[in-house]
Amino acid sequence: MAYSCTSLLLLSFLILYGSLPLSQSNQFCDAGVGYTESTCGFSSTSSSKLLIKGGTVVNAHNQEVADVYVEDGIIVAVRPNIKQVDEDVTLLDATGKYVMPGGIDPHTHLAMEFMGTETIDDFFSGQAAALAGGTTMHIDFVIPVSGSLVAGFEAYKKKAKKSCMNYGFHMAITKWDESVSREMEIMVKEKGINSFKFFMAYKGSLMISDELLLQGLKRCKSLGALAMVHAENGDAVFEGQNRMIDLGITGPEGHALSRPPVLEGEATSRAIRLAKFVNTPLYVVHVMSIDAMEEISKARKSGQKVVGEAVVSGLVLNDSGLWNPDFITAAKYVMSPPIREAGHDKALQAALSTGVLQLVGTDHCTFNSTQKAFGIDDFRKIPNGVNGIEERMHLVWDTMVESGQISVTDFVRITSTECARIFNIYPRKGAILVGSDADIIIFNPNSSFEISARTHHSRTDTNVYDGRKGKGKVEVTIVGGRVAWQDNELKVAPGSGKYIELPPFSYLFDGIDKADAKYLSSLQAPVKRFSAS
Repeated sequence: MAYSCTSLLLLSFLILYGSLPLSQSNQFCDAGVGYTESTCGFSSTSSSKLLIKGGTVVNAHNQEVADVYVEDGIIVAVRPNIKQVDEDVTLLDATGKYVMPGGIDPHTHLAMEFMGTETIDDFFSGQAAALAGGTTMHIDFVIPVSGSLVAGFEAYKKKAKKSCMNYGFHMAITKWDESVSREMEIMVKEKGINSFKFFMAYKGSLMISDELLLQGLKRCKSLGALAMVHAENGDAVFEGQNRMIDLGITGPEGHALSRPPVLEGEATSRAIRLAKFVNTPLYVVHVMSIDAMEEISKARKSGQKVVGEAVVSGLVLNDSGLWNPDFITAAKYVMSPPIREAGHDKALQAALSTGVLQLVGTDHCTFNSTQKAFGIDDFRKIPNGVNGIEERMHLVWDTMVESGQISVTDFVRITSTECARIFNIYPRKGAILVGSDADIIIFNPNSSFEISARTHHSRTDTNVYDGRKGKGKVEVTIVGGRVAWQDNELKVAPGSGKYIELPPFSYLFDGIDKADAKYLSSLQAPVKRFSAS
């Protein structure tokens, strides 16, 4: 790729002054470090009319050979043999390929301030990576500012000004008082947020108590908002960390050893039981272990409304990398909950294929090797997080579909449709139906991919999936009816993204009122008693 003079000057400045690691310099345009259209030749202009011919259209409920016609960002026809009438229609040939809803990643952290630094991917580079991998929308987590949800929301609005695709927000809750309760209502009724996350880990920073969790669950229920939990026993993790340090285990392997699966299972069980006590739906993020998965399975079998989110790293990796003698290689795998030993990955794949887990996210939370080195002498200081926003669709296809564990329609369900349903934007998103937004990918099942830190679009200089090869490749990504990725080239500009509001009271809340009424009628209380006189 040729660089303009402006590009080369900016590249030199970034390398000299530390904003861009030297090893990334060959990715300048591809990694989305330039933030203007002219810098990388990105274009936000294309025809508002689009005709995709000859592909197999796949939804979560069926697949059919059909054409798809789009006008002004909306799908207006899905049927065989649509004729091209206007000359200004962009024609895309999908013969022999799948035409699917764009991926929706329910779990990302872009431009997040965490552990004394900030994730290296912002709302442009992270979204550029997503588009290259066939994801057309993600939902990011807003972190409150000094406990204030409103201040946090405003801060993330500014961060997202450079966005180039669809995005929504979850909101974290890190403290509890009446102002937080009031601001939760503002988030739901005025800001388009319908989910709140509670960290049961990260003692001393984000972790909340059971008392706060109970208050939060009750408030979520009253607002029709989905409660989400990062499920690890933070107190026990803190004890485990100290135990490892006392044993002289200071490297990345100490991270996994300090927070074993039993602590994820315990916290998952506790959160599920508290949600049952309140009678409100619960979403467990990044399920990484058999222990946590089994708690979710048990709850769902009993009829409780619990959603389990798998993440790509948990499905395809094991913890062997944390024992690598090279610190930078080992540190890139540090995330929480940790990547588990071999066996957990296969069990999570089986849980996803049988419906115990419902969808796949990434927990994309990237730090470069310089940032990871903050913890070279103490694993507790290694910023937690791995990449995945670009790799998710390809790895899920290769791991789950090519192996025969799930069908093509299942693939659409777990990468797009179910997320849209859970967060109440289906069928506007997550479907190729008349009236749906034209967020579409063209997927070639006969092509292949290879993942490399040298060619990915994230700004980080490492990749936990480096060297992986597989079958199936996203060839075209369409957002709002406009081609955003084609011929291995990004065609988007910073600022062209769109914030998607997420309405409350998704299908998960259906029947909650009836269950409450049934509970009250079953109490046979209060009992009328005669006073002794």
